Amino acid sequence: MVGLVALGFVGYGLTRNWAETEAALRRLSWWSIAGSVTAVMAGLGCMLLAWRAVLAGLGSRLPLPVAARVMFVGQLGKYVPGAVWAYAAMMELGRDHGAPPRRTFSATSIALVVSLGCALAIAAATLWHVVGRAWYLPALIPLIAVCLHPRVLAFGLNLFLRVARRDPLDRVLPGSALVQATAWTTLGWLVYGVHLWLPVADLGAGPVYPLATGAYALAWATGLLTVIVPAGIGVREGAMVLALAPVLDAPEALVAAVVSRLVFTFCDVAWAGLGFLLGRMAGRQESRASTYAAQ
Repeated sequence: MVGLVALGFVGYGLTRNWAETEAALRRLSWWSIAGSVTAVMAGLGCMLLAWRAVLAGLGSRLPLPVAARVMFVGQLGKYVPGAVWAYAAMMELGRDHGAPPRRTFSATSIALVVSLGCALAIAAATLWHVVGRAWYLPALIPLIAVCLHPRVLAFGLNLFLRVARRDPLDRVLPGSALVQATAWTTLGWLVYGVHLWLPVADLGAGPVYPLATGAYALAWATGLLTVIVPAGIGVREGAMVLALAPVLDAPEALVAAVVSRLVFTFCDVAWAGLGFLLGRMAGRQESRASTYAAQ
């Protein structure tokens, strides 16, 4: 149900802003848009592997098709106003496949903190012209690094679960799982950089991959920290225009930002559809295996 509501919000947003979106698409060549879509699909795949590694480290190892269904169908909830719908949908889907809700909640929270830490580190390393204005973003890196210690994570999550009157975690996330998740997340962010670099280069900015990667990392982190806005809409674009200022004028930077939003929205829906189909196929295979075993 949350997924259907989210698709409604996605459709409404695209329809309302279609004139702006169409104008942005007309400015770019087909190859830069196709390459951008490919990069985001690959980057989201890396984030899936990172989240799955955390969930497995906490004790629930889901088959890859099932993990894709839980994560990407559930993630559509971020397009619904409010900060809880994606969590609620993922927890419910995880429960259907044997992952306790508290474990899915914890894995999603850890993966989000890891992603935020990687994004801030990349932005701080590449966007010297912005760091002075957004000093609070790199200042969060040491705090996130401390919070990523497995025992600190376990303490914080168990405290939240206790307040929410839920059972505590039954294990601490192993360091190996955290390292694996961080590696996949970092790779995902580096691939995400390609999705913005291609349209930025197409608009005449030249070979500015590090800047494009940092610009999207800053924009995403800013949008995430603005939790009252569904999926960081508007906030992300403003931060991206600011970060791209050294190489693009504001109107051209806005074109790149609008295309980035469109590509991510398309890929979120595409991965959700793919995850839904893969999850159903995996479920049918499990049912057939159970039937054969019973016979």
